[in-house]
Amino acid sequence: MASEWMNVDWFNGRSIILGIIVWIIILRIWERNGTLDKWDAGKALGFILMLRTQRGKGVLERISKPRAAWRAYGELSLWVCRVAMLLVIGLVLLSFAIALFFPPQRDPPPASELVAIPGLNPVIPLGWGALAFIVSLVIHEFGHGIQARAHGMRIRSFGILLLGPLPLGAFAEPQTEELMKAPSRERQRLFAAGPATNIFAALICLLILGLSATSFVAAVPGVHAQSLVVDAGADEAGLQPYDSILMINGTSTAILSQFSDAMSELEPGQVVLMKVKRADSGDEETISVTLGDKYQHHLDEGWTEEQLEAAGIDNGSAFLGVVSLSEPTIGIDRLAGPFSPDWNGGTTSRIIYSPFHMLTVLITPFDLGGVAIHPMEEAKLTTDGIMGVSAMLFIVNLLFWLIWVNILLGFTNLIPMLPFDGGHLFRDMIHDMLTKIDRITKKMKLSKGWHPMRIEHVASKAVSFTSLFVLMMLLVTLAIPYLL
Repeated sequence: MASEWMNVDWFNGRSIILGIIVWIIILRIWERNGTLDKWDAGKALGFILMLRTQRGKGVLERISKPRAAWRAYGELSLWVCRVAMLLVIGLVLLSFAIALFFPPQRDPPPASELVAIPGLNPVIPLGWGALAFIVSLVIHEFGHGIQARAHGMRIRSFGILLLGPLPLGAFAEPQTEELMKAPSRERQRLFAAGPATNIFAALICLLILGLSATSFVAAVPGVHAQSLVVDAGADEAGLQPYDSILMINGTSTAILSQFSDAMSELEPGQVVLMKVKRADSGDEETISVTLGDKYQHHLDEGWTEEQLEAAGIDNGSAFLGVVSLSEPTIGIDRLAGPFSPDWNGGTTSRIIYSPFHMLTVLITPFDLGGVAIHPMEEAKLTTDGIMGVSAMLFIVNLLFWLIWVNILLGFTNLIPMLPFDGGHLFRDMIHDMLTKIDRITKKMKLSKGWHPMRIEHVASKAVSFTSLFVLMMLLVTLAIPYLL
């Protein structure tokens, strides 16, 4: 496909180490000969380039003109981020508890999967990852910048953090004094605008992906299995994963309902002729399959009769021996989720399921080895549009990685620890809560009131303690699989 070059793993361990060493040497040379000063750039941690620019400030000024509308957007962003932060805290606590009390029994993932750097992480391809990170970082920082201007704060510069050619982050620098003197609510809107803009961008991309999914149709009608039951009828007959099952005893099985209808007419022990199209060669063949007993198979697997009854599996049901049977368009339908043309629910179910679907999108590259759609599933797609299947798949892959990176940036930045946006938000939220408590206690004459500096001190201590606690939980969650 035309998009395959974007998925190439360009790095290996030695080249990464060598590249970082060369990059550190280059940064030192640029620092000594004045190149960094000429570029208005600096270093962070000794090996990250902080590249500042004044470009974009004019565009930012024009976009942020409707101040009242953007302040309303900031308020919406704040509430979205508060809800999302609760979800993030819940996920962190749940992951910590599972790692502590139910440690994994399988080998831990390679350490390279723990860093979200395109090319270094094996599930984030350099091409798609770098492109999506650049776009998503610009979106994130423009969200901050627009809120700053909407509330009258000036932006000193924009910037991007680079490790060689790889973008690690971005920043918008508001005037520090103006930021610190701004009312707490305005600061919270500013901090919330970046993550919320990423979340909104992911939702918009998901909507567009759903529209794109409507143009795809099956290149070859026929259901396929993602895997087979070892030594069952299909496996013994030579069926392979992703082979398209076109017919059973002359009856079409283009879609799942037709396959189910065809199987309901058959019995265990019956020999059937199954017409298939091979996924690897594209050749059509007819194979002879001896059907098994589905009821007995699940009993042997440890199911109870009550479970079989609840699943609707009757005694004497024919069993082909296929797992995860799917229609040809499953690859694109899985990505589009509630916005797929095959979605059975209505508008309400789409709205409710969308946030959960966006979280499941994060798992996709890990399940499929760094791609949005399994190559075998891509091969089963075609389009009736004028752009052609390669161009449409390019758009789908771009949209997927924009969704993936925007979700990652949006939710990661809402972890309640410094220096993430969530840490700044949490500090101001604690400050506001303490201020309200102070007012209530003074009004009820329960206390003489706290000095504003004491409230500031307590809020700062609270967020520092929270940051350390959350960091400890994250480190323990990541370390336990490697220690056991």
